[in-house]
Amino acid sequence: MSTLDTAAEERRHPGPEDLAPLENLLGDPNDQDNPLGFAAFLRADDRGTPLPAGERLLDAYGLGAELVPVELGGRLDRADRLAALLRPLFRRDAALALGHGAGSPAGALAVWSAGSPEQRARAAAVLLSGGRIAAPGLAGEDVLASRLGTESVLNGRQTMVNNLARAELAVLPVRRDDRPKTLLLDLDTVPRAGLRFLPRHRTVGLRTAYLGGVEFRNCRVPATALLGGPAGPGPAAGVAGAVLAGATVGTLDQQLRTVTEFAVGRRLYQRTVSDLPHARAALTGVYLDLLTVDSLAGAVCRALHLLPRRSGAYTAAARSLLPRLTQEAAGALTVLLGARSFLREGPHGIFQKHLRDLSALRLLQSGGARPAEPLSLTLPADPSVGLFVPDGVLPGLDFAQLAGADPADPLLATLPAAAADLRAEPVLGALCAQLADELRELERDLAETSPGGDPDTPAAHALAERYAILLAAAACLGTWQYHSSTGTPFLGDPAWLTGALARLTARLGCQPVPGAEAGHPRVFAELTARQESGMAFGLAGGRLA
Repeated sequence: MSTLDTAAEERRHPGPEDLAPLENLLGDPNDQDNPLGFAAFLRADDRGTPLPAGERLLDAYGLGAELVPVELGGRLDRADRLAALLRPLFRRDAALALGHGAGSPAGALAVWSAGSPEQRARAAAVLLSGGRIAAPGLAGEDVLASRLGTESVLNGRQTMVNNLARAELAVLPVRRDDRPKTLLLDLDTVPRAGLRFLPRHRTVGLRTAYLGGVEFRNCRVPATALLGGPAGPGPAAGVAGAVLAGATVGTLDQQLRTVTEFAVGRRLYQRTVSDLPHARAALTGVYLDLLTVDSLAGAVCRALHLLPRRSGAYTAAARSLLPRLTQEAAGALTVLLGARSFLREGPHGIFQKHLRDLSALRLLQSGGARPAEPLSLTLPADPSVGLFVPDGVLPGLDFAQLAGADPADPLLATLPAAAADLRAEPVLGALCAQLADELRELERDLAETSPGGDPDTPAAHALAERYAILLAAAACLGTWQYHSSTGTPFLGDPAWLTGALARLTARLGCQPVPGAEAGHPRVFAELTARQESGMAFGLAGGRLA
């Protein structure tokens, strides 16, 4: 059970080494008497309204401070820490996370990256006092339909903005002189005669989220409302996308946990479901995909700090590949759970809610993720080892550098370096050789691409997809190498790495490598051990409430 008094104490004395204080504050989600348990969130989902107890707890904790940079009085110091902090919310209710945590970064980060000192101060004050910053949710055709005239008069409408009717500030893309711009609107001072809030949308997933719209009619706004720089996907969207990719591991963790518990406990023909080969293989495959998602998401979050001028390519790849991996994994789990995946109550009720939410989250994560520039890369001799160190020291976020486009790719350079190191290993060596061949082919295809070409063509998207898969493989290799060097029992074991790489090479169309599934029993044993001991399935582990 959680208490607001404890939440307030955590806000006053945050522990920088504790990445999941909200896990304990939210309490045991399976406790029927917990006002912040799954049963309560399912009832709120049925009503289509946010859970008041959840919002009160996050207000008392001061979650808004997690979105404000340290230099402005908040606690935002590193992207991977923010993603880890939000995972317990996504484990329980993605809509609550979007409403109070993950929903504001896109707007807040736009202010940190392009706002004036006065705009930054205003945004920081709003978040530190428990307020919200609204920003577009699902990308729609009208995202740039609003136009700002020369006299700072705004006309048009936007229909899919998260938390708009409940926010103090709104970050909205507009057009001015046919060029995309971004406005920071103070909704407390904008003349209400010039705007009309549109009805809230009722959605299949994220049912308690407040997705609404606004219509502007000759609405005069201050000239100082414009943020610097163009609108559209950029550094702020990249940081928000990387954080969201890492945070949604919490939702997949719970999906896998629900189905693993069912498979271990459900008996068929004197055996459990988990004793059946196809069920065990499916559970193992989803766990391997979860580790892959976590590896790439963590590396991309740290690249925002360590490799800011390359991070744009990384975040675009993560926003394209990781939601698809997550949703496909949830689909595989649906087959195992069978008809129970449709139940809206009981021990499996949370599964169908998360399944609906994941579909909406995929649109949120991948919407607008088209690369702004054609893909290019060069491989430096030395990969960036710091990308895989979860507790390493990171420099602060430099938004000016995040707008760069450095062709050097230290993350992908992990792949050929590992292929050379593992050449003598029979299975890992063969998998790495396949990946190295695919990388050379990608380099050749990119070299034949005309400079300055359109990045939004089918051919360009196919190249970007291959790049994202190779990037995920490099992240898995780097993660394993780091944990192997530190002697971490499971993550330093090649069993999970072999299985993860085999699944990625299959996506690239490579031939199966004999022996690649030999480590599956070790991976399945780790999965069930963590399930029984109440440990998180992600790379960081950690005990769950």
